[in-house]
Amino acid sequence: MTDWEDSLEKLEAKLARAAELFKKGHAEKHQLQQEIEKLRAELKERARRTEGLERELISLRREREDVRGRIEKLLQQIDVLTQADSAG
Repeated sequence: MTDWEDSLEKLEAKLARAAELFKKGHAEKHQLQQEIEKLRAELKERARRTEGLERELISLRREREDVRGRIEKLLQQIDVLTQADSAG
């Protein structure tokens, strides 16, 4: 084999290796893009759930305040009634 043929074989091997690396890089890029899309979808779903939980929390806090107000009114009425009984 001549030096020229040997150099040509080495060049072919390098080109084949470069093509393999390119294919591998392309496949990895595609896989990473799919992973990014999956993570984006998960993030969107979590954000949606978080918003729902925040709305529920606000609603529960309002409800708690309403219940607190009602209980305070009942306690005041009980106080008035017990004061009237003890005075009478």
